[in-house]
Amino acid sequence: MSGAARIVRLLTEREQTLAVAESLTGGLVAAEVTSVAGASRVFRGSVTAYATELKRDVLGVEATLLAERGAVDPEVARQMAAGVRKVLGADWGIATTGVAGPAAQDGQPVGTVYVAVEGPDGNGKTAALRLNGDRAEIRRESVRSVLELLSGELGEDARAQDTEQNGGN
Repeated sequence: MSGAARIVRLLTEREQTLAVAESLTGGLVAAEVTSVAGASRVFRGSVTAYATELKRDVLGVEATLLAERGAVDPEVARQMAAGVRKVLGADWGIATTGVAGPAAQDGQPVGTVYVAVEGPDGNGKTAALRLNGDRAEIRRESVRSVLELLSGELGEDARAQDTEQNGGN
């Protein structure tokens, strides 16, 4: 089962929804999720915020953060995930930001990528990636990584719920 298929299954079982914010992946994460039959039950939508000002104006990423650190930053990824979750009214938000190449951006080398997830409890997780390969490979691996991060969080969430339902044992 693909990562996207597992995510759609887990979200369907929980009756939860997903929203996606993308930069360097340019819609590839949304395409991967929506390629799964039944995704319409859980997928709210996506924002491809390729331009920095869209990260600020649409997703609510802090302007001072973007000015000081640029768009390729772990906190930017976290705020993108939180922002898309809020803007699109989803239980879960995931985000990608980074440098796919061919040139460095905001002082960050090609292959620097941050992926993030934020769940219903408002807690999130961010992962820093240092990817090798050409532009297409970096983008593909970014998609795989953000879906893997979400899958891990959904798995953790399921174990926590199971523990609560079984009296903490």
